[in-house]
This record gives sequence, structure tokens and C-alpha cells, in this order.
Amino acid sequence: MMRVLITGGSGFIGRNLTEALASTYQVCAPSSAELDLRMEQDVREYLKSHLFDVIVHAATTRSNRRVTAPPDLLERNCRMFFNLARNHELFGKMIHFGSGAEYGDRAHLPAQVPEDYFDTRVPDDAYGFSKYICAKYIERSDRLLDLRLFGVFGPYEDYTVRFISNACCRALKGLPIVLRQDAVFDYLYVEDLARITHWFIDNDARQKAYNVCSGRRVPLTELARIVAEVSGRNPSISIMASAMGAEYTADNARLLAEIGDFQFSDHRSAVGSLYSWYERQEFALCLEELRFDEKVSIGANA
Repeated sequence: MMRVLITGGSGFIGRNLTEALASTYQVCAPSSAELDLRMEQDVREYLKSHLFDVIVHAATTRSNRRVTAPPDLLERNCRMFFNLARNHELFGKMIHFGSGAEYGDRAHLPAQVPEDYFDTRVPDDAYGFSKYICAKYIERSDRLLDLRLFGVFGPYEDYTVRFISNACCRALKGLPIVLRQDAVFDYLYVEDLARITHWFIDNDARQKAYNVCSGRRVPLTELARIVAEVSGRNPSISIMASAMGAEYTADNARLLAEIGDFQFSDHRSAVGSLYSWYERQEFALCLEELRFDEKVSIGANA
């Protein structure tokens, strides 16, 4: 059985991947307390003692409306990445979860941005720049792969700020769904991400980087209507500004050419599954946390 290290195992994506892949592989998903990826020697000793076939690097530091970016965000992300990547002789291959932020400011991106747009711009923000630096290193490295994520949603994400989860929880609690402005996104259900990751664990990629997304452009208002329908509670949906926000979508033709006939979850069934998951977790939802930014765009940092 292949040995797989998942970093960021206590985070949204890492936790979902650990659950999805544990039945197929021998998965290790240490917490940051068990393995601090910023500590060079600790990482090397951990890799030497386990000799993983594959590393799935999902650990990252970022900010959102509730959490201010730490001043050392750039250093944190780069140090975690390079402490793993520099020990390439101690593992088979490494799958790094990059981001659409590698392409630069969302306001300047073309719709359905292709992979060859990379390096047209250098990101201005620390998070995007950290991912850009890692991606540039991967371009010239063996056995390293960059999977660029856009909008991923599913269980365990921060429901106070992540749009689809926030909308599900607000509907569940009898609150209206509120957006400051509409915008077009490309959302991928985390179960689909797990299946795609499974493919790249088992197969050798022909390219160094792939946009990992559904390839479907969907307005936030449409997703809000889907949430309202699957909830059966008919919450109101309001948009505070008429202007559309910047689009955040990508071309997934390279991905599909690699992995073949992949069937993405349709938004309605995926949102329905997520809503049902939150129904089972309703006791843990904090009403006041759901209310904290009703006067701010629910979708601005989706």
C-alpha cells in the first residue's frame, strides 16, 4: 500500500482528503503540533523516518475577512513548501496545491484563465506571491506538480466566511442570504478534488501545472438560489450593489486532456449534500458568527 503524507490535515481540504483517501492508501496527516513544516530539520527527519511515496501539500497560511494576514505569511508558505521540496530524494513525488492567485490580481484575470497565462503578471499580495514563487520552482523541478485551485467548497470549511457554506448555514438558521455584489466563480466540490488528487497520486502527470476546477462559470446569485431551493426554507436573497464583481474562473482543458472522461458533481446535488451535512452539524453552528458581516459582501472573498 502506498504511503501518502497529507500536510494541513486538520484544515478544510486536508481533512476531506484524509477521509477520502485513507481507505486506499496508508495516510499520515500530522497536525502542525506534531510536525511544524517551518522547522527544517524536523521536516527532514520526519521524511527520512517515513519515506513517503507521495506528499500532498495542502498546508497553507492565508487570510480572510475574519483573519488578518500575519506579517510573515509569505515566509511561512515558502518555508513550508521548500522544507518539503528540497528533500526530494526522500519521497516519490509531491503534489502541491497552488491557487488561481498565482496568476495575479483577480480584477485583471481573463475569464476562464488558461495555464499559459501564468507569469504574465506577478501577484501583488503576499498569498498570491507565495504561491507564485512555489509554482516557479515547480516548473524547473522533477517529481513536483502544481494543482491550481480556485473555488473549492464542502464540509469542514469556515462557514462564517466561505460563500456556499455560509449561505447553507444562514438558510438553515432562518437568516436571509445577503451579497454585496454578484460575481461569476468556478466552484469545485471537495469530493471531486479528492477524486482528482487520487488520479494524480496513481498516475504520472505530463505537465507541471493544472487548473483544477469544474470549468463551469456560475454567478453567486445562482448558487444562492440553489441553496434556497435545496433548503426548502425559501430564504430571501438580496444583493447590495448592482455592479458585478471580478470574475474568477479557469480553463480546465489541460486537466481533462490528462485525466480523461471525468464527471464533475452537478452544483445542485453537491450543494444538497453539503446542506444535509450542515443539518447534521446544526448544533455546532453559531448564530452570531453567521451575522458578523451581514453588512459586508458574503461573496467578496468566496
